[in-house]
Amino acid sequence: MDTVAPGVEEGLARFNLLSAAEAERQLLDCCASVAWARAVLEGRPYRDRDALVDLSGEVLRALPWADVEQALAAHPRIGERAGGTDRAAGWSKGEQAGAAAAGDETRAALAAGNAEYERRFGHVYLVCATGRGAEDLLAVLRGRLGNDPATEREVVRAELAKITGLRLAKLLP
Repeated sequence: MDTVAPGVEEGLARFNLLSAAEAERQLLDCCASVAWARAVLEGRPYRDRDALVDLSGEVLRALPWADVEQALAAHPRIGERAGGTDRAAGWSKGEQAGAAAAGDETRAALAAGNAEYERRFGHVYLVCATGRGAEDLLAVLRGRLGNDPATEREVVRAELAKITGLRLAKLLP
């Protein structure tokens, strides 16, 4: 019978004991890159949350861009409601609560900015929206449109790491 290692937090201990298939499914709710989920899965068992989050960040920084794009494809545009009723969609709706409360003018500006961003960079505008209002998210979007593609890829990786870290914390209450 599997037992919990002494000193390991309960949520993390449960995660460490999940089957590989179930753990991968739960990780994919945090970040939709299969390569990321499998690399993080291989790091089990984790002694603490910091070790999990640290490895997650390392893996995200090293992912080939196609794998980052796989993760990006699972994120709704800022200002748009996530479809579906699964856990990842629920998390996304909560993360974008500030943008959801925007007025018509700001929503229209976000939609136009999202379209311009996607034309410029070829993928969805990703930003860690937790706790941020629509006007702030719009200002960040407009500022990032001035980035060159290489700089923007690094910003995207950092934002993806923030979002993934927050979702890992939700996964392991």
